[in-house]
Amino acid sequence: MVGTPGPANLLAMSAGAQFGVVKCISFNLGLTGGKFALNLAMGFGLGLFLVNFTSLQTLVKFIGAGYMIYLALKSWNNISQPDGGEVTMGWKQGIFVHPLNPKAWVMTIIAWTEFGPQLGSFFTQLIVIPFSFAVAQIILHTSWSALGAILSRSLPNSLLLNRGLIFITVAVVIWAVIL
Repeated sequence: MVGTPGPANLLAMSAGAQFGVVKCISFNLGLTGGKFALNLAMGFGLGLFLVNFTSLQTLVKFIGAGYMIYLALKSWNNISQPDGGEVTMGWKQGIFVHPLNPKAWVMTIIAWTEFGPQLGSFFTQLIVIPFSFAVAQIILHTSWSALGAILSRSLPNSLLLNRGLIFITVAVVIWAVIL
């Protein structure tokens, strides 16, 4: 699930297209750190807390969608420059994506409820689940950034490519919120 198209991967792809893979490392580390924190919070009972506060779930969902759409639209007029340009998505922006991402919540809940119990003790779960996600994310978010950089090299200085990736990202965010 970590590697499938979703808001975070599409943001990583868009950043890769605009700035190149190396300049996306900070953003991708932020994505990984945010998901790591979400996994720890879920392990310590955040999911149980939110079950009793459905209005808070809805609020987080819409704030998250708004934040991801904001990050995507922030670069609407940027052209793809994989070897240059000022980076506008760094660690600070990445850290909030997964805690506000509906797809990340689904993955985290499934990991803790379906796979976690088979891992044994709570301590084992607390180590295996967050770290396995982190390793997968470092590899896969970087791959999505690389794919964006490859697309950008194929269509250099393309405002159309940038806006296309933004449109796809916004559509996936809206789709995730609706489902």
